[in-house]
Amino acid sequence: MQQLYPELKPYREFFLPVTHGHSLYVELCGNPQGMPVVVIHGGPGGGCGPSSRRFFDPNDYHIILLDQRGAGRSLPHASLEANTTQHLIEDFELLRCELGISKWLLFGGSWGATLALAYAQAHPNRALGLILRGVFLGRQKDVDWIYEAGGASRMFADYWQVFQKPLVNTDAEATGEMVNTYYKLLCGTDELKRFAAAKAWAAWEGSIATLNPRPHLGNDFSDGHFALALARIECHYFVNQCFFESNQLLKNMHKISHLPGIIVHGRYDMICPAEQAFEVHALWQACQLHIVRDAGHAQQEPGIVDNLIKATREFAVKLA
Repeated sequence: MQQLYPELKPYREFFLPVTHGHSLYVELCGNPQGMPVVVIHGGPGGGCGPSSRRFFDPNDYHIILLDQRGAGRSLPHASLEANTTQHLIEDFELLRCELGISKWLLFGGSWGATLALAYAQAHPNRALGLILRGVFLGRQKDVDWIYEAGGASRMFADYWQVFQKPLVNTDAEATGEMVNTYYKLLCGTDELKRFAAAKAWAAWEGSIATLNPRPHLGNDFSDGHFALALARIECHYFVNQCFFESNQLLKNMHKISHLPGIIVHGRYDMICPAEQAFEVHALWQACQLHIVRDAGHAQQEPGIVDNLIKATREFAVKLA
């Protein structure tokens, strides 16, 4: 089974100014003359971490990581202003031009897979191919599965009770609209309620991300700084249907069906059920689909790591 490459430090770090006062953190790693690959993080609002650099042979790849608007080390932190899918696509295009890159490989998981598909469909002539993990299509039913009663809540009733706690004596008790009520708390003026809601939102996601329990992952998700960006930005996107037209990604698959791609998806993914990967694969002739039998959603799970490393090695050979 393949393991992550050794820890790797960036050779360059900088902030990229974009529109509406946002400044995006960027780091460059590996071989500047290698195949360019852009790492598109999840969430939205998750940010890139040190392990995100380690899926690529640094001798073969020029590894480019960017924290999206409001996420990670980008500024202003947790900002929702001018923070839409269209803005993020424009940001990646600005970064590509800034670095003088003609085409690059797209590597994204969860929301990162969503954004990779949206970017590639908007700019198919700028993509060498796509490696996707834990496909999320951003439809209302996909959001409802995670954050409304009747989906993942049925599998994790104990964690769901904790997720409901910040909504006691709110509209959600009467309407059952978890996302909309959380959004009001996360955008409210009461700082204590805002942080409590953010931690509960992020902890719910971290608790159901893996097949086998990994308590430290839940602890990472409930870190206050990380949780606030994740919860606020995710809620912002989800109440706005991810700024997509109805079923947009599947309708536009014909624009990228010629591009090579590899999808890695955990069989027991409780955040993004595997049907979404099958739906994309059915419309993508040049794509491989690998269902990992002993994995959930998180990219750190051994079976997911193994398949992603194999995917990056395959692309290194295929596109050399």
